[in-house]
Amino acid sequence: MNCLFCRIVSGEIPAKKIFEDHDSIAFADINPQAPTHFLVIPKKHIDSLALATEADKEMLGHLTLVATDLAKKSLPKGFRIVINSGPEGGQTVDHLHLHVLGGRAMHWPPG
Repeated sequence: MNCLFCRIVSGEIPAKKIFEDHDSIAFADINPQAPTHFLVIPKKHIDSLALATEADKEMLGHLTLVATDLAKKSLPKGFRIVINSGPEGGQTVDHLHLHVLGGRAMHWPPG
């Protein structure tokens, strides 16, 4: 298994876990872009949002709700949730993941 995030899910690589349930895990980003920056990933491997299918609909909703619930608890002034997809979308790990960022003012456009 070469996927970095699958290795985190399996426990082979340690991560600073924030949350875990049957379908997902959340952990601190190792290269934070904001005072609070964590990732929410599915335990099931999906390369990117662009490759998610109808069968993944429930899991995608679950990930969004997990990210939102965790963000509301730690970022009462607001937050941003980002999903990068593909190289031009800024995706650097080929495993679907949601970035949750906050703790500072977010600007638009994001970059």
